Amino acid sequence: MKKGYIALRLLRSLISLLIIIVIVFTLIYTLIPRSIIRSKIYVDLRQKPQDVKDDLTNVQLEKLGYLDYVTISDYCVELYGQGNVPEAALQPDSEESQQFRAMYEKKGYTVEAFQENKQLYACKDIPVAKRILTWFGNLIQIDHPWKVQDPNNPDLPRYLKVGTTPTGGLALIGSGTVHKYLIYFDTNFPYIHQNIITLDFGVSYPTFQGKEVMQVIFESQGEEVKREVTFETGYTAESAIIFGTLKYKSNPDRMDQNKFVDNYADYQTKKAQPSMVGTSFIMGIIALVLSYLIGLPMGVAMAKYKDKLVDKLGMVYIIFIIAVPSLAYIYLFRFLGVKLFSLPSVFTTYGSGDIRSWILPAISLALPSISSLMLWMRRYVVDQMNSDYVKFAKAKGLNKSEIFRRHIFKNAVIPIAHGIPTALAGCITGAIITEAVYSVGGMGKMIPDSINNYNNPMVIALVFMFAGISVLSVLLGDIVLTKVDPRISLSEKAGRS
Repeated sequence: MKKGYIALRLLRSLISLLIIIVIVFTLIYTLIPRSIIRSKIYVDLRQKPQDVKDDLTNVQLEKLGYLDYVTISDYCVELYGQGNVPEAALQPDSEESQQFRAMYEKKGYTVEAFQENKQLYACKDIPVAKRILTWFGNLIQIDHPWKVQDPNNPDLPRYLKVGTTPTGGLALIGSGTVHKYLIYFDTNFPYIHQNIITLDFGVSYPTFQGKEVMQVIFESQGEEVKREVTFETGYTAESAIIFGTLKYKSNPDRMDQNKFVDNYADYQTKKAQPSMVGTSFIMGIIALVLSYLIGLPMGVAMAKYKDKLVDKLGMVYIIFIIAVPSLAYIYLFRFLGVKLFSLPSVFTTYGSGDIRSWILPAISLALPSISSLMLWMRRYVVDQMNSDYVKFAKAKGLNKSEIFRRHIFKNAVIPIAHGIPTALAGCITGAIITEAVYSVGGMGKMIPDSINNYNNPMVIALVFMFAGISVLSVLLGDIVLTKVDPRISLSEKAGRS
């Protein structure tokens, strides 16, 4: 492999990701009519007075990233402080309103008045280029002792030290950092965890309102799993707290003060079900293993007994999967599984803790992959069987099984190996139809749900993640190909695979 080839491919991958994100931002913020979003928001607020409706609509459009929005009330709060704003200052003919209009019109905002109370507000569309630069600028977050700047806590200590978590695991502890435990060890895979470098995809809105996008995707689901916990203050209670997720909280309440000795009182909890990405990954891995365990041997058998009964039955299955819509055969398979084997029709019947919940979704997800592997493996093996080197091997007296094991199968599996990383990537992205049919709480439902609800931060984050995984899987596929067949080189001189 040519020196620097991997670095060059990674650079190309980063450029590809940049282009994809630019396209997604352009589609969302310029090509989707704003009127559609406004009408959907208006339907949700149809019982509200007109002023409230207009105000909340602009607030939601601001949260979705379309515009900057400020009202005369916001402006006066900055001038006088919360709770000290004179009522006269909000009136359209007040000096404050005149200052507000002049200042924001100078900044390029459109200043208008509400229909009923006549109070002023200002709006300004955010250019797509600025939105993209801001998104990438905030994407990678590096935690350090000066990360938290809290005016309510000017004497916040700032340090890094080695210590232990309340559960006894070794940890790098920070103060002034966003996360309390920057690096920590525990008994959960992968056993060592870090919060120093994190990805910030923004806050989910309107679905999962207020939660960070990464938390929505990677946080466990379902009911909390509580156990007896002794906090740093000595307070003991039943809790599902994950100490490694402790984050800075500006204003801890009284209950927080009973549990924690500092401002690090914001945390995630352990729940009974895997996260969305974890659920999709587990189901995808099971389906992937089934696909290769069944598809490859069946493809070889079809090729060895070409035009015999095994081959004809295999072709019937392949044609059935190709010809019948996936939704139809998934429902058919679910019906057979429920009637013949009393398996649950939906994932939520028993949950992730029961193996029966995984059987029908995983096999349904594997069905098209099995047919694809059977078809291509049959084709590659037949091609190899008709090669000159096979005829030469037969002439030398090698038996059929030895020829298959040492030559035909080895060469036929090379192009199949190229698709393994891509198949693994597909495990993370989830399966939209399968997860919908079986009510699986995985990644498959996230993209369509986010698009339907105009959850722009979630859509952009998922596209970025899926595109990144897909681009890297292609590179990994090329590398796997060179390991399986050393004759293939990825260098410029030898040619790319």
